[in-house]
Amino acid sequence: MQHPCAPSHDRITMQAGIFKVFLVVITGIVNHPLLFPQNNATLPATDEHLLQKMKEHEENIKSQQLQLELLMNSEESQEEEPKKDIEAWDFWSALSMAIFLLIEIWRQDFQGGNTQDHGKEEDELQCLGNAWQGVSLPNKTMLAIFYDQYIRSAIYDTTKTREFVEGFADDLLEALRSVCNRDTDMEVEDSVCVGSTYENWRVNKPLVCDLIVPFAPPEPYHFKCQPWVTEQSIFPGYGTIRVYGPDDEAAGCVCGKTKLGEDMLCLLHSQDFHVKKNDGDMDLLCSKNSNFLSTDRVMKWFQTSVTKAWSKISHKYEFDLTFSHLNSPGALRVKFKSGKVISFNITPVVQYEDSDLYFISHFPNSPELYTEASNIHWILSFAVYERRFLKEIAKYLPANSCHLSCLQIMTFLYSKQCHLTGPSGLTTYHLKTVLLHLLLSRPSADWNIVMLEERLRDMFMSLEKSLLEKKLNHFMVGNGKLPNFVNLPEIFHYTEPLNLFRTFVLNRDLYQKTLAMFYEMLKNASVLINEYSMQIPAANGK
Repeated sequence: MQHPCAPSHDRITMQAGIFKVFLVVITGIVNHPLLFPQNNATLPATDEHLLQKMKEHEENIKSQQLQLELLMNSEESQEEEPKKDIEAWDFWSALSMAIFLLIEIWRQDFQGGNTQDHGKEEDELQCLGNAWQGVSLPNKTMLAIFYDQYIRSAIYDTTKTREFVEGFADDLLEALRSVCNRDTDMEVEDSVCVGSTYENWRVNKPLVCDLIVPFAPPEPYHFKCQPWVTEQSIFPGYGTIRVYGPDDEAAGCVCGKTKLGEDMLCLLHSQDFHVKKNDGDMDLLCSKNSNFLSTDRVMKWFQTSVTKAWSKISHKYEFDLTFSHLNSPGALRVKFKSGKVISFNITPVVQYEDSDLYFISHFPNSPELYTEASNIHWILSFAVYERRFLKEIAKYLPANSCHLSCLQIMTFLYSKQCHLTGPSGLTTYHLKTVLLHLLLSRPSADWNIVMLEERLRDMFMSLEKSLLEKKLNHFMVGNGKLPNFVNLPEIFHYTEPLNLFRTFVLNRDLYQKTLAMFYEMLKNASVLINEYSMQIPAANGK
Protein backbone atom coordinates (compact mmCIF):
# COMPACT_ATOMS: atom_id res chain seq x y z
CA MET A 1 0.00 0.00 0.00
CA GLN A 2 1.37 3.41 -1.01
CA HIS A 3 2.08 5.93 1.72
CA PRO A 4 -0.40 8.83 1.67
CA CYS A 5 2.41 11.37 1.48
CA ALA A 6 4.33 9.55 -1.28
CA PRO A 7 3.98 11.08 -4.77
CA SER A 8 2.00 9.03 -7.26
CA HIS A 9 3.38 7.89 -10.62
CA ASP A 10 0.92 10.20 -12.38
CA ARG A 11 2.21 13.18 -10.45
CA ILE A 12 5.83 12.25 -11.16
CA THR A 13 5.09 11.77 -14.83
CA MET A 14 3.25 15.09 -15.05
CA GLN A 15 6.07 16.91 -13.27
CA ALA A 16 8.62 15.40 -15.61
CA GLY A 17 6.52 16.35 -18.59
CA ILE A 18 6.07 19.92 -17.40
CA PHE A 19 9.80 20.14 -16.78
CA LYS A 20 10.50 18.97 -20.32
CA VAL A 21 8.07 21.48 -21.83
CA PHE A 22 9.62 24.21 -19.68
CA LEU A 23 13.11 23.20 -20.89
CA VAL A 24 12.05 23.34 -24.54
CA VAL A 25 10.39 26.75 -24.07
CA ILE A 26 13.53 28.13 -22.37
CA THR A 27 15.63 26.80 -25.26
CA GLY A 28 13.29 28.51 -27.71
CA ILE A 29 13.58 31.81 -25.87
CA VAL A 30 17.38 31.57 -25.90
CA ASN A 31 17.29 30.85 -29.62
CA HIS A 32 14.77 33.60 -30.28
CA PRO A 33 16.00 35.75 -33.17
CA LEU A 34 14.90 38.99 -31.57
CA LEU A 35 16.96 38.24 -28.48
CA PHE A 36 20.12 37.07 -30.24
CA PRO A 37 19.86 38.09 -33.92
CA GLN A 38 22.39 36.47 -36.20
CA ASN A 39 22.04 38.97 -39.00
CA ASN A 40 22.27 42.27 -37.20
CA ALA A 41 23.16 44.92 -39.70
CA THR A 42 23.55 47.60 -37.06
CA LEU A 43 26.25 45.86 -35.02
CA PRO A 44 29.75 47.13 -35.64
CA ALA A 45 32.34 44.80 -37.11
CA THR A 46 34.15 44.71 -33.78
CA ASP A 47 31.29 42.64 -32.30
CA GLU A 48 31.99 39.52 -34.44
CA HIS A 49 33.71 37.88 -31.50
CA LEU A 50 30.62 38.45 -29.35
CA LEU A 51 28.37 36.90 -32.02
CA GLN A 52 30.63 33.83 -32.19
CA LYS A 53 30.42 33.44 -28.42
CA MET A 54 26.62 33.65 -28.58
CA LYS A 55 26.48 30.94 -31.26
CA GLU A 56 28.72 28.66 -29.17
CA HIS A 57 26.47 29.30 -26.18
CA GLU A 58 23.42 28.33 -28.26
CA GLU A 59 25.03 25.06 -29.44
CA ASN A 60 26.04 24.24 -25.87
CA ILE A 61 22.45 24.65 -24.65
CA LYS A 62 21.14 22.40 -27.43
CA SER A 63 23.72 19.74 -26.50
CA GLN A 64 22.73 19.88 -22.83
CA GLN A 65 19.07 19.61 -23.79
CA LEU A 66 19.76 16.46 -25.83
CA GLN A 67 21.69 14.88 -22.96
CA LEU A 68 18.84 15.60 -20.55
CA GLU A 69 16.32 14.03 -22.91
CA LEU A 70 18.46 10.89 -23.33
CA LEU A 71 18.94 10.63 -19.56
CA MET A 72 15.23 11.00 -18.81
CA ASN A 73 14.29 8.48 -21.51
CA SER A 74 16.86 6.04 -20.12
CA GLU A 75 15.50 6.31 -16.59
CA GLU A 76 11.96 5.91 -17.88
CA SER A 77 12.82 2.70 -19.72
CA GLN A 78 14.39 1.17 -16.59
CA GLU A 79 11.26 1.66 -14.49
CA GLU A 80 8.21 -0.57 -14.71
CA GLU A 81 5.40 1.85 -15.24
CA PRO A 82 1.78 1.17 -16.00
CA LYS A 83 0.68 1.60 -19.58
CA LYS A 84 -1.20 4.76 -18.81
CA ASP A 85 2.01 6.38 -17.46
CA ILE A 86 3.80 5.56 -20.69
CA GLU A 87 0.93 7.05 -22.65
CA ALA A 88 1.06 10.19 -20.47
CA TRP A 89 4.80 10.50 -21.03
CA ASP A 90 4.30 10.11 -24.78
CA PHE A 91 1.73 12.90 -24.64
CA TRP A 92 4.17 15.30 -22.97
CA SER A 93 6.94 14.29 -25.38
CA ALA A 94 4.68 14.94 -28.37
CA LEU A 95 3.62 18.30 -26.93
CA SER A 96 7.23 19.30 -26.33
CA MET A 97 8.22 18.31 -29.83
CA ALA A 98 5.32 20.30 -31.33
CA ILE A 99 6.30 23.42 -29.37
CA PHE A 100 9.91 23.03 -30.41
CA LEU A 101 8.95 22.67 -34.08
CA LEU A 102 6.71 25.75 -33.95
CA ILE A 103 9.51 27.83 -32.44
CA GLU A 104 11.98 26.60 -35.04
CA ILE A 105 9.57 27.38 -37.92
CA TRP A 106 8.98 30.87 -36.48
CA ARG A 107 12.70 31.42 -36.21
CA GLN A 108 13.39 30.34 -39.80
CA ASP A 109 10.63 32.62 -41.11
CA PHE A 110 12.03 35.58 -39.18
CA GLN A 111 15.59 34.95 -40.35
CA GLY A 112 14.37 34.63 -43.91
CA GLY A 113 12.70 38.03 -43.73
CA ASN A 114 15.70 39.56 -42.00
CA THR A 115 17.99 38.11 -44.65
CA GLN A 116 15.83 39.65 -47.35
CA ASP A 117 16.01 43.07 -45.68
CA HIS A 118 19.75 42.77 -45.25
CA GLY A 119 20.12 41.58 -48.82
CA LYS A 120 18.05 44.53 -50.01
CA GLU A 121 20.39 46.94 -48.25
CA GLU A 122 23.42 45.19 -49.76
CA ASP A 123 21.84 45.41 -53.22
CA GLU A 124 21.30 49.15 -52.68
CA LEU A 125 24.92 49.63 -51.65
CA GLN A 126 26.14 47.53 -54.57
CA CYS A 127 24.01 49.64 -56.92
CA LEU A 128 25.45 52.82 -55.44
CA GLY A 129 28.95 51.36 -55.56
CA ASN A 130 28.60 50.96 -59.33
CA ALA A 131 28.27 54.75 -59.62
CA TRP A 132 31.97 54.85 -60.61
CA GLN A 133 30.97 53.18 -63.88
CA GLY A 134 31.02 55.80 -66.62
CA VAL A 135 32.27 58.57 -64.30
CA SER A 136 35.57 60.24 -65.20
CA LEU A 137 37.44 62.85 -63.21
CA PRO A 138 38.97 65.88 -64.96
CA ASN A 139 42.24 65.14 -66.75
CA LYS A 140 45.64 66.43 -65.69
CA THR A 141 45.51 69.48 -67.94
CA MET A 142 42.14 70.67 -66.71
CA LEU A 143 43.09 70.06 -63.07
CA ALA A 144 46.28 72.08 -63.53
CA ILE A 145 44.37 75.00 -65.08
CA PHE A 146 41.74 74.93 -62.35
CA TYR A 147 44.34 74.83 -59.58
CA ASP A 148 46.47 77.65 -60.97
CA GLN A 149 43.57 79.98 -61.70
CA TYR A 150 41.23 79.31 -58.79
CA ILE A 151 43.07 77.66 -55.87
CA ARG A 152 46.22 79.80 -55.97
CA SER A 153 44.25 83.06 -55.89
CA ALA A 154 42.36 81.81 -52.83
CA ILE A 155 45.65 80.99 -51.09
CA TYR A 156 46.93 84.54 -51.71
CA ASP A 157 43.83 86.00 -50.03
CA THR A 158 44.26 83.57 -47.13
CA THR A 159 47.75 84.84 -46.31
CA LYS A 160 46.62 88.44 -45.89
CA THR A 161 43.48 87.46 -43.99
CA ARG A 162 45.19 85.35 -41.36
CA GLU A 163 47.82 88.05 -40.73
CA PHE A 164 45.03 90.49 -39.92
CA VAL A 165 43.14 87.99 -37.73
CA GLU A 166 46.21 87.07 -35.68
CA GLY A 167 47.04 90.70 -34.93
CA PHE A 168 43.49 91.67 -34.06
CA ALA A 169 42.97 88.55 -31.88
CA ASP A 170 46.05 89.41 -29.81
CA ASP A 171 44.74 92.93 -29.22
CA LEU A 172 41.26 91.65 -28.32
CA LEU A 173 42.59 89.08 -25.84
CA GLU A 174 44.81 91.68 -24.18
CA ALA A 175 41.76 93.89 -23.70
CA LEU A 176 39.84 90.89 -22.37
CA ARG A 177 42.48 90.29 -19.69
CA SER A 178 42.32 93.92 -18.63
CA VAL A 179 38.54 93.84 -18.04
CA CYS A 180 38.68 90.60 -16.03
CA ASN A 181 39.34 90.34 -12.32
CA ARG A 182 42.51 88.30 -11.82
CA ASP A 183 41.39 87.07 -8.41
CA THR A 184 37.93 85.82 -9.40
CA ASP A 185 37.80 85.41 -13.21
CA MET A 186 39.28 82.81 -15.51
CA GLU A 187 42.83 83.44 -16.73
CA VAL A 188 43.11 83.64 -20.52
CA GLU A 189 46.35 82.67 -22.28
CA ASP A 190 47.66 83.43 -25.77
CA SER A 191 45.79 82.07 -28.79
CA VAL A 192 46.88 79.07 -30.87
CA CYS A 193 46.23 79.00 -34.64
CA VAL A 194 44.71 75.76 -35.93
CA GLY A 195 42.54 74.45 -38.74
CA SER A 196 42.50 74.51 -42.53
CA THR A 197 43.52 78.15 -42.96
CA TYR A 198 46.76 77.65 -41.06
CA GLU A 199 47.37 74.24 -42.64
CA ASN A 200 47.24 75.93 -46.07
CA TRP A 201 44.41 73.96 -47.64
CA ARG A 202 41.30 76.10 -47.10
CA VAL A 203 39.75 77.40 -50.33
CA ASN A 204 36.11 78.02 -49.44
CA LYS A 205 34.91 81.61 -49.40
CA PRO A 206 34.38 83.53 -47.26
CA LEU A 207 37.64 82.59 -45.57
CA VAL A 208 37.39 81.67 -41.89
CA CYS A 209 40.30 81.48 -39.45
CA ASP A 210 40.18 79.21 -36.39
CA LEU A 211 41.96 80.08 -33.16
CA ILE A 212 41.80 78.39 -29.77
CA VAL A 213 42.43 80.17 -26.47
CA PRO A 214 43.49 78.14 -23.41
CA PHE A 215 42.09 79.32 -20.09
CA ALA A 216 42.52 78.27 -16.46
CA PRO A 217 40.76 79.00 -13.15
CA PRO A 218 42.17 81.49 -10.63
CA GLU A 219 44.31 80.22 -7.79
CA PRO A 220 43.95 78.14 -5.70
CA TYR A 221 41.64 76.24 -8.06
CA HIS A 222 42.72 73.99 -10.91
CA PHE A 223 41.24 71.74 -13.61
CA LYS A 224 41.57 67.98 -13.82
CA CYS A 225 40.81 66.61 -17.28
CA GLN A 226 39.67 63.04 -17.75
CA PRO A 227 39.43 61.71 -21.35
CA TRP A 228 37.44 58.66 -22.38
CA VAL A 229 40.56 56.49 -22.55
CA THR A 230 40.90 56.65 -18.77
CA GLU A 231 37.20 56.39 -17.90
CA GLN A 232 34.93 53.90 -19.69
CA SER A 233 31.74 55.73 -18.72
CA ILE A 234 32.72 58.73 -20.90
CA PHE A 235 31.70 58.75 -24.57
CA PRO A 236 34.61 57.93 -26.92
CA GLY A 237 36.15 61.11 -28.30
CA TYR A 238 35.02 63.16 -25.30
CA GLY A 239 36.20 63.98 -21.81
CA THR A 240 35.16 65.74 -18.62
CA ILE A 241 36.82 68.59 -16.73
CA ARG A 242 36.46 68.65 -12.99
CA VAL A 243 37.17 71.80 -10.97
CA TYR A 244 39.26 71.12 -7.88
CA GLY A 245 39.48 73.68 -5.11
CA PRO A 246 41.20 74.10 -1.74
CA ASP A 247 38.75 71.79 0.01
CA ASP A 248 39.59 68.98 -2.38
CA GLU A 249 43.33 69.52 -2.08
CA ALA A 250 43.24 69.60 1.71
CA ALA A 251 41.28 66.38 2.06
CA GLY A 252 44.34 64.56 3.37
CA CYS A 253 46.03 67.48 5.12
CA VAL A 254 45.82 67.97 8.89
CA CYS A 255 45.76 71.75 8.54
CA GLY A 256 42.13 71.58 7.53
CA LYS A 257 41.17 69.49 10.55
CA THR A 258 43.50 70.72 13.29
CA LYS A 259 43.81 74.19 14.79
CA LEU A 260 47.45 75.20 14.34
CA GLY A 261 49.21 77.62 16.62
CA GLU A 262 49.99 81.19 15.56
CA ASP A 263 53.66 80.29 15.14
CA MET A 264 52.99 77.20 13.00
CA LEU A 265 52.47 77.14 9.21
CA CYS A 266 51.33 74.39 6.85
CA LEU A 267 54.08 73.51 4.35
CA LEU A 268 51.50 72.63 1.65
CA HIS A 269 49.23 75.69 1.81
CA SER A 270 49.86 79.41 2.10
CA GLN A 271 48.59 81.71 4.87
CA ASP A 272 45.70 83.04 2.76
CA PHE A 273 44.58 79.53 1.84
CA HIS A 274 41.50 79.49 4.06
CA VAL A 275 40.51 83.02 3.04
CA LYS A 276 40.40 82.38 -0.73
CA LYS A 277 38.55 79.10 -0.65
CA ASN A 278 35.32 80.70 0.57
CA ASP A 279 35.24 83.63 -1.85
CA GLY A 280 31.57 83.87 -2.81
CA ASP A 281 32.23 86.21 -5.79
CA MET A 282 34.11 83.53 -7.70
CA ASP A 283 32.23 81.89 -10.60
CA LEU A 284 33.87 78.62 -11.60
CA LEU A 285 31.45 77.97 -14.50
CA CYS A 286 30.46 74.52 -13.30
CA SER A 287 27.35 72.65 -14.35
CA LYS A 288 24.44 72.91 -11.94
CA ASN A 289 24.91 70.88 -8.72
CA SER A 290 28.25 69.46 -9.87
CA ASN A 291 31.99 70.15 -9.93
CA PHE A 292 32.28 69.60 -13.70
CA LEU A 293 33.00 72.48 -16.05
CA SER A 294 29.98 73.33 -18.21
CA THR A 295 30.38 73.99 -21.95
CA ASP A 296 27.30 76.21 -21.97
CA ARG A 297 28.40 78.38 -19.06
CA VAL A 298 31.91 78.75 -20.51
CA MET A 299 30.38 79.86 -23.81
CA LYS A 300 28.26 82.55 -22.13
CA TRP A 301 31.19 83.74 -20.01
CA PHE A 302 33.46 84.05 -23.04
CA GLN A 303 30.88 85.89 -25.15
CA THR A 304 30.29 88.38 -22.33
CA SER A 305 34.04 88.90 -21.84
CA VAL A 306 34.64 89.45 -25.57
CA THR A 307 31.83 92.00 -25.68
CA LYS A 308 33.40 93.95 -22.78
CA ALA A 309 36.85 93.77 -24.37
CA TRP A 310 35.59 95.09 -27.73
CA SER A 311 33.81 98.01 -26.08
CA LYS A 312 37.17 99.02 -24.60
CA ILE A 313 39.17 99.03 -27.86
CA SER A 314 36.51 99.65 -30.53
CA HIS A 315 37.49 103.32 -30.85
CA LYS A 316 40.85 102.25 -32.32
CA TYR A 317 39.34 100.45 -35.33
CA GLU A 318 37.27 101.59 -38.28
CA PHE A 319 35.10 98.50 -38.63
CA ASP A 320 32.24 96.75 -36.86
CA LEU A 321 32.62 93.55 -34.84
CA THR A 322 29.63 91.26 -34.25
CA PHE A 323 28.90 87.63 -33.41
CA SER A 324 28.06 85.73 -36.61
CA HIS A 325 26.05 83.19 -34.58
CA LEU A 326 25.45 82.70 -30.88
CA ASN A 327 25.69 78.91 -30.62
CA SER A 328 29.48 79.13 -30.68
CA PRO A 329 31.59 80.92 -28.04
CA GLY A 330 33.56 83.23 -30.33
CA ALA A 331 32.25 83.15 -33.91
CA LEU A 332 33.13 86.73 -34.83
CA ARG A 333 32.50 88.78 -37.98
CA VAL A 334 34.45 91.87 -38.97
CA LYS A 335 32.79 94.20 -41.48
CA PHE A 336 34.77 97.07 -42.99
CA LYS A 337 33.25 100.28 -44.36
CA SER A 338 34.08 99.07 -47.86
CA GLY A 339 31.74 96.13 -47.34
CA LYS A 340 34.48 93.52 -47.06
CA VAL A 341 33.83 90.86 -44.42
CA ILE A 342 36.32 88.67 -42.50
CA SER A 343 35.09 85.89 -40.25
CA PHE A 344 37.03 83.98 -37.60
CA ASN A 345 36.38 81.65 -34.68
CA ILE A 346 38.15 82.22 -31.38
CA THR A 347 37.22 79.41 -29.00
CA PRO A 348 38.11 78.83 -25.32
CA VAL A 349 39.79 75.50 -24.56
CA VAL A 350 41.33 73.63 -21.64
CA GLN A 351 44.77 72.09 -22.04
CA TYR A 352 45.15 68.38 -21.25
CA GLU A 353 48.07 68.03 -18.82
CA ASP A 354 51.33 69.18 -20.47
CA SER A 355 50.41 68.05 -23.98
CA ASP A 356 49.15 69.86 -27.09
CA LEU A 357 45.73 68.24 -26.70
CA TYR A 358 42.85 70.54 -25.83
CA PHE A 359 39.33 70.00 -24.56
CA ILE A 360 37.05 72.19 -26.63
CA SER A 361 33.37 72.93 -26.18
CA HIS A 362 32.46 73.80 -29.76
CA PHE A 363 34.63 73.30 -32.82
CA PRO A 364 33.58 74.19 -36.38
CA ASN A 365 33.49 71.26 -38.83
CA SER A 366 34.15 68.79 -36.04
CA PRO A 367 32.09 65.59 -36.44
CA GLU A 368 29.53 64.98 -33.71
CA LEU A 369 30.08 61.43 -32.48
CA TYR A 370 27.43 61.33 -29.75
CA THR A 371 24.32 63.47 -29.92
CA GLU A 372 23.45 62.39 -26.37
CA ALA A 373 26.54 64.09 -24.89
CA SER A 374 25.64 66.60 -22.15
CA ASN A 375 27.07 70.02 -21.32
CA ILE A 376 29.82 68.49 -19.15
CA HIS A 377 31.26 66.52 -22.08
CA TRP A 378 34.07 68.27 -23.97
CA ILE A 379 35.42 67.25 -27.37
CA LEU A 380 39.11 66.37 -27.39
CA SER A 381 40.85 68.27 -30.21
CA PHE A 382 43.99 66.90 -31.91
CA ALA A 383 44.26 69.98 -34.17
CA VAL A 384 47.75 70.98 -33.05
CA TYR A 385 49.10 67.46 -33.63
CA GLU A 386 47.43 67.28 -37.05
CA ARG A 387 49.00 70.58 -38.09
CA ARG A 388 52.37 69.32 -36.87
CA PHE A 389 52.00 66.10 -38.87
CA LEU A 390 51.22 67.96 -42.10
CA LYS A 391 54.18 70.27 -41.56
CA GLU A 392 56.64 67.45 -40.83
CA ILE A 393 55.42 64.98 -43.47
CA ALA A 394 55.91 67.66 -46.14
CA LYS A 395 59.67 67.36 -45.55
CA TYR A 396 59.58 63.77 -46.84
CA LEU A 397 57.45 64.52 -49.92
CA PRO A 398 58.57 65.88 -53.31
CA ALA A 399 59.25 69.62 -53.38
CA ASN A 400 56.18 70.25 -55.51
CA SER A 401 53.82 67.70 -53.91
CA CYS A 402 50.11 67.43 -54.64
CA HIS A 403 48.76 66.26 -51.28
CA LEU A 404 47.26 69.62 -50.26
CA SER A 405 46.10 70.23 -53.82
CA CYS A 406 44.03 67.02 -53.66
CA LEU A 407 42.41 68.10 -50.40
CA GLN A 408 41.74 71.61 -51.73
CA ILE A 409 40.04 70.33 -54.89
CA MET A 410 37.98 67.81 -52.96
CA THR A 411 36.96 70.45 -50.41
CA PHE A 412 35.90 72.76 -53.25
CA LEU A 413 33.72 70.03 -54.78
CA TYR A 414 32.26 69.19 -51.38
CA SER A 415 31.28 72.80 -50.61
CA LYS A 416 29.64 73.26 -54.03
CA GLN A 417 27.69 70.02 -53.61
CA CYS A 418 26.47 71.12 -50.18
CA HIS A 419 25.02 74.25 -51.78
CA LEU A 420 23.16 72.05 -54.26
CA THR A 421 21.85 69.22 -52.07
CA GLY A 422 22.18 70.62 -48.55
CA PRO A 423 24.36 69.40 -45.66
CA SER A 424 24.84 65.71 -44.84
CA GLY A 425 26.81 63.62 -42.38
CA LEU A 426 30.03 64.33 -44.25
CA THR A 427 32.37 67.16 -43.14
CA THR A 428 35.64 68.64 -44.34
CA TYR A 429 37.28 67.01 -41.32
CA HIS A 430 36.39 63.61 -42.80
CA LEU A 431 38.03 64.62 -46.10
CA LYS A 432 41.15 65.70 -44.23
CA THR A 433 41.22 62.41 -42.30
CA VAL A 434 41.12 60.43 -45.57
CA LEU A 435 44.14 62.37 -46.84
CA LEU A 436 46.10 61.86 -43.62
CA HIS A 437 45.63 58.09 -43.84
CA LEU A 438 46.69 58.08 -47.51
CA LEU A 439 49.86 60.01 -46.72
CA LEU A 440 51.01 57.10 -44.56
CA SER A 441 49.87 54.34 -46.90
CA ARG A 442 51.48 55.53 -50.15
CA PRO A 443 55.20 56.06 -50.96
CA SER A 444 56.45 59.65 -50.89
CA ALA A 445 57.26 59.62 -54.61
CA ASP A 446 53.58 59.02 -55.44
CA TRP A 447 52.71 62.55 -54.32
CA ASN A 448 54.49 64.37 -57.13
CA ILE A 449 52.39 67.11 -58.71
CA VAL A 450 52.26 65.20 -62.02
CA MET A 451 50.23 62.50 -60.24
CA LEU A 452 47.50 64.86 -59.05
CA GLU A 453 44.79 63.07 -61.02
CA GLU A 454 45.76 59.63 -59.64
CA ARG A 455 45.92 60.80 -56.03
CA LEU A 456 42.60 62.63 -56.32
CA ARG A 457 41.04 59.41 -57.56
CA ASP A 458 42.63 57.59 -54.59
CA MET A 459 40.96 60.03 -52.22
CA PHE A 460 37.55 59.49 -53.79
CA MET A 461 37.92 55.71 -53.74
CA SER A 462 39.19 55.67 -50.16
CA LEU A 463 36.30 57.84 -49.01
CA GLU A 464 33.83 55.65 -50.90
CA LYS A 465 35.24 52.51 -49.24
CA SER A 466 34.94 54.11 -45.79
CA LEU A 467 31.35 55.16 -46.47
CA LEU A 468 30.31 51.71 -47.68
CA GLU A 469 31.93 50.11 -44.62
CA LYS A 470 30.60 52.87 -42.31
CA LYS A 471 34.08 53.04 -40.84
CA LEU A 472 36.62 55.87 -40.89
CA ASN A 473 39.09 55.70 -38.04
CA HIS A 474 40.40 58.86 -36.42
CA PHE A 475 43.91 59.48 -37.72
CA MET A 476 45.51 60.07 -34.32
CA VAL A 477 43.63 57.77 -31.97
CA GLY A 478 44.89 54.18 -31.89
CA ASN A 479 46.98 54.54 -35.06
CA GLY A 480 49.98 52.22 -34.79
CA LYS A 481 51.53 53.69 -37.97
CA LEU A 482 51.78 57.20 -36.54
CA PRO A 483 55.35 58.58 -36.89
CA ASN A 484 57.34 59.38 -33.77
CA PHE A 485 57.74 63.04 -34.72
CA VAL A 486 54.04 63.62 -33.91
CA ASN A 487 54.88 62.96 -30.24
CA LEU A 488 51.31 62.05 -29.28
CA PRO A 489 50.79 60.92 -25.64
CA GLU A 490 51.08 57.13 -25.51
CA ILE A 491 47.70 56.68 -23.86
CA PHE A 492 46.05 57.80 -27.12
CA HIS A 493 48.57 56.13 -29.38
CA TYR A 494 47.85 52.62 -28.09
CA THR A 495 44.13 52.84 -27.35
CA GLU A 496 41.30 51.42 -29.47
CA PRO A 497 40.66 53.23 -32.79
CA LEU A 498 37.86 55.80 -32.85
CA ASN A 499 35.32 55.41 -35.68
CA LEU A 500 34.31 58.83 -37.03
CA PHE A 501 31.48 57.23 -39.03
CA ARG A 502 29.79 55.71 -35.97
CA THR A 503 26.69 57.86 -36.50
CA PHE A 504 26.07 56.15 -39.87
CA VAL A 505 25.76 52.79 -38.09
CA LEU A 506 22.98 54.16 -35.89
CA ASN A 507 21.24 56.57 -38.28
CA ARG A 508 20.23 54.86 -41.53
CA ASP A 509 18.50 57.93 -42.99
CA LEU A 510 21.55 60.14 -42.47
CA TYR A 511 23.74 57.44 -43.97
CA GLN A 512 21.65 57.09 -47.13
CA LYS A 513 21.57 60.88 -47.55
CA THR A 514 25.33 61.15 -47.12
CA LEU A 515 26.02 58.31 -49.55
CA ALA A 516 23.74 59.84 -52.18
CA MET A 517 25.40 63.23 -51.70
CA PHE A 518 28.85 61.68 -52.18
CA TYR A 519 27.94 60.08 -55.50
CA GLU A 520 26.32 63.29 -56.71
CA MET A 521 29.53 65.10 -55.85
CA LEU A 522 31.47 62.50 -57.81
CA LYS A 523 29.24 62.84 -60.88
CA ASN A 524 29.38 66.64 -60.81
CA ALA A 525 33.16 66.88 -60.33
CA SER A 526 34.15 67.28 -63.98
CA VAL A 527 31.31 69.69 -64.76
CA LEU A 528 32.11 72.00 -61.83
CA ILE A 529 35.85 72.10 -62.46
CA ASN A 530 35.42 72.71 -66.19
CA GLU A 531 32.88 75.44 -65.53
CA TYR A 532 35.01 77.33 -63.01
CA SER A 533 38.13 76.92 -65.15
CA MET A 534 36.40 78.60 -68.10
CA GLN A 535 34.85 81.43 -66.04
CA ILE A 536 38.01 82.62 -64.30
CA PRO A 537 40.03 83.78 -67.35
CA ALA A 538 37.08 85.89 -68.50
CA ALA A 539 36.83 87.44 -65.03
CA ASN A 540 40.54 88.23 -64.98
CA GLY A 541 40.33 89.86 -68.38
CA LYS A 542 37.88 92.52 -67.31
